[in-house]
Amino acid sequence: MLEAVLAATREHAPRPALTFGDRTIAFGQLGARIERIAAGLADAGMRPGDRVAFSVRPSIDAVVLALAVCRAGGQIAFVDLGAGPELLAARLALAQPQWTAAESLLHLVSAPGLRRIARSRGIDLPAYRELLPDARHIVTGPRLPGAPRGALRLAALARTAARQLPPADPSADALLIFTSGTTGTPKTVLHTLASLGAGLADIRSGLGLEPGMAVLTDQLMIGIPALIAGSHWTLPPAGLDPAASPERYLPLLDAAETVFASPAGLDAILRLLDERPAPAHDARLRVIALGGAPVLPPLIERALTRFPDARVRCVYGMSEILPVAIADGAEKLHASGDGDYVGTIASSVDARIEDGELVLAGPGLARAYLHELPQQLDAVRTGDLARIDGDRLTLLGRKKDMLLRGTQNIYVGLYEPIIASLPGVADAAMVGVPDAIGDDRIVVAIVPDGAPEDLPADPAHPLARRVAAALPGLIDHGALPDLVVAIGALPRRGRMRKPDRPALVALVTGLVGAAAASPGRDELRADDPRPPAR
Repeated sequence: MLEAVLAATREHAPRPALTFGDRTIAFGQLGARIERIAAGLADAGMRPGDRVAFSVRPSIDAVVLALAVCRAGGQIAFVDLGAGPELLAARLALAQPQWTAAESLLHLVSAPGLRRIARSRGIDLPAYRELLPDARHIVTGPRLPGAPRGALRLAALARTAARQLPPADPSADALLIFTSGTTGTPKTVLHTLASLGAGLADIRSGLGLEPGMAVLTDQLMIGIPALIAGSHWTLPPAGLDPAASPERYLPLLDAAETVFASPAGLDAILRLLDERPAPAHDARLRVIALGGAPVLPPLIERALTRFPDARVRCVYGMSEILPVAIADGAEKLHASGDGDYVGTIASSVDARIEDGELVLAGPGLARAYLHELPQQLDAVRTGDLARIDGDRLTLLGRKKDMLLRGTQNIYVGLYEPIIASLPGVADAAMVGVPDAIGDDRIVVAIVPDGAPEDLPADPAHPLARRVAAALPGLIDHGALPDLVVAIGALPRRGRMRKPDRPALVALVTGLVGAAAASPGRDELRADDPRPPAR
């Protein structure tokens, strides 16, 4: 991965590589800056295998620093400061980073005085430098009070005299991805430069990224392949989510030829565009890449109607191996047979079916789970039921958690990530409440961001109504819920804190009965395209 990026910086030296706000750097500048900062880190004591707890928001500085850490032989562990104190502490205890990288602004607002003010305004950040008291600190951004004594400034590292570092070892660990939400033993995936390189090369070819192509994304797993291809990667303003603020995101599309979005983000953009005449910038967009949640036909149809000259690419992957497969949107629409066609299996993936379950291996597979070292990963069982026809992969659902409505099987794992990605939704679960003849009445329970845990299940909550209104056109008609309720917390059980679906069914059963008996319900369902829940 690293050598592919550095090769691109040499091949495309005069071309623009990265844009953030009003700042742009060329490929040649990018390569030189990576090498200087890597040399500065090595001079300051960073050694191969050192881990860096990384909390810098997407920006040119973040991209350059992450690549420079890898060039110096270090490993990046992206740290989500919103994970909660217990989970954050458990993750850091497992990763044991020797370094931190954070913005000067984060150190400022997490200092004792300002931290109290931030809390009073609903922003609860940990005292950052106290999380890892023995770590060395790297600080990006302007010089502000609050930075730890002796911290290394990125600007100073960038002035290091260039020197030749030893070549990067492709088998070296480079990236830690925290995947589990449990505080007991957090599940952490460990990728090498080689496994990242194999997967990112597949993303480059699968999306059709080309030299000079304007790519809009804040995702490293799309932006790095763009750099490898010689494309011009533009980062949106930090924290800008198209799902929450499509009106602020839409102007960025004017210059974009390729955009990556979650299904919820694209849905919000399309809804906003539907309120307006067709804008002139529609014709420029060539590729719409979607990922982060299942991509279903209703959304693809809307995207191709609005952008008829664009190609839709749907990326299916997981933390252990990305991508697994990439589907062309038009082909996905016309796929025959049962299940969800997710595309052509990536060249870096060896896929097989064991007892109906999809099992993955190959060059793109992560090396190990951190908590299981020294045991290595030979393959990963996905939990997905699947079918392989040549190199075409179709998901048939999950091994568990299937609902039945009429003659339709509804696999909740296909829809819950989409619902959970909607603005204001912190968590989501889909359950079935059986009726007298064995059909399931479908209920979606959502947890609003910041809701108190004792919030009772409420179908009249404003967010429940917004989610219910947003789902048509986003998920299959046959899976649209009979009821959406807001709740303070999903019931969970077991060491892995999985959703307790029977407990959730018990909580919402009475509400389903009340909704079925409410006046006007039959009229509301008269034009409902869903199969009737008898």
